[in-house]
Amino acid sequence: MPPHAYLDGPALRALTSAGHPPFVPPAVDPADKPRDRIWELAENLHCSIVGTCLTNAEARAILAKLGRPDARTISEHRLHGEIVQIAGRKDGGARLLQKTLDRRHEREIERFDEARTADAVRALWRVYLERGEIPGAYWAAITHPATDWPLVQDIFGEVHMLSHLVGQSNRADIRRLRQLEEDLDRREEIIAARDERIMTLMRERDELGRRTRAIETERPIPSTTSIEPPSTRGLEVRLARETAHAAALEERLAVLSGAAERLSADLAAEIARRSAVEGELAALEAALDVPSTDTHDDQASGRLDGRIILYVGGRQRQVANLRRFVEARGGRLLNHDGGIEDNLCLLAGLVGQADLAVFPVSCVSHEASLHLKRYCEAQAKPFHPVRSASLASFMHVVMPLANSP
Repeated sequence: MPPHAYLDGPALRALTSAGHPPFVPPAVDPADKPRDRIWELAENLHCSIVGTCLTNAEARAILAKLGRPDARTISEHRLHGEIVQIAGRKDGGARLLQKTLDRRHEREIERFDEARTADAVRALWRVYLERGEIPGAYWAAITHPATDWPLVQDIFGEVHMLSHLVGQSNRADIRRLRQLEEDLDRREEIIAARDERIMTLMRERDELGRRTRAIETERPIPSTTSIEPPSTRGLEVRLARETAHAAALEERLAVLSGAAERLSADLAAEIARRSAVEGELAALEAALDVPSTDTHDDQASGRLDGRIILYVGGRQRQVANLRRFVEARGGRLLNHDGGIEDNLCLLAGLVGQADLAVFPVSCVSHEASLHLKRYCEAQAKPFHPVRSASLASFMHVVMPLANSP
């Protein structure tokens, strides 16, 4: 049994308080020990391993091989629970689960086999954690012969908190999208009501014009004498009243048409913002979705392969995150603060080095953006304005560049 599978924290403290010292296994060379099997690990690790290191498609394939008729229709929540139960049963499917995980994360296992101590495993785990390559590294580190219980607790805690952070980010994006959808629905209802009102006023205007023409047709031709027929005065008053009414309707129609145009412009802006948010969310989900490592191809998707990106403006505390993101994908990030401390004359040289220029429209000066556009157009370099200074907006522009030849 592995050293980190003996007892959890509460049980260990209970034995110690009862006068029984905890068992400390003798030092063993990791090279002489096999990797831990999933049924040998503490049961409280099974849930995180299944949820982090195994895809739903692989889980359903395991249930199908075990003869479960509902393997393709079972809900994802029940599917997760079934696989977690199987993980603790050596002869009840855990062997098949072990083979699936080993085959899926073979490359990471081979990389971690080079570590000989717990400190070496921890250092290698840190490298994979910084790159965001969690599933394979988690399985390889947890089952490594040199991994002790304190290291297991640290790794498990980091993966557990990372799942919370990802969940919070996704929930915030989903709430923002739902709010945008509700705002768009309300605006569409207002515009539909305004359009209906405008059509009603136009019909009233047409009817008023018809009535005005009828009155003018009924109006008698003035005689050459100075005596005016008694009925003419009434028609004149009626015509003046109808003309004033028509003028008022025309004025109201102009006001409502202007309001409708403003609402249409607001709706177009909301649709554009929603499209930008959806694109940023898709880029964020694509970055968090770690691809399968069954293949040994080192040319993974999402690599920048030495491309240089110039980022102008933004918040300096966020630039470090952007630089880590770019460098983790094999690229290089150049930064110019937009003229706060850096001279704008330096932009021309930076544009000459870059493959792509990016600037957040909400966090850069107007002068800096004009200089950047002029330099990029002069040197035929692509430049992209992004909605905000967030990592998601940056990823939405950079990820297509990483996926291009």
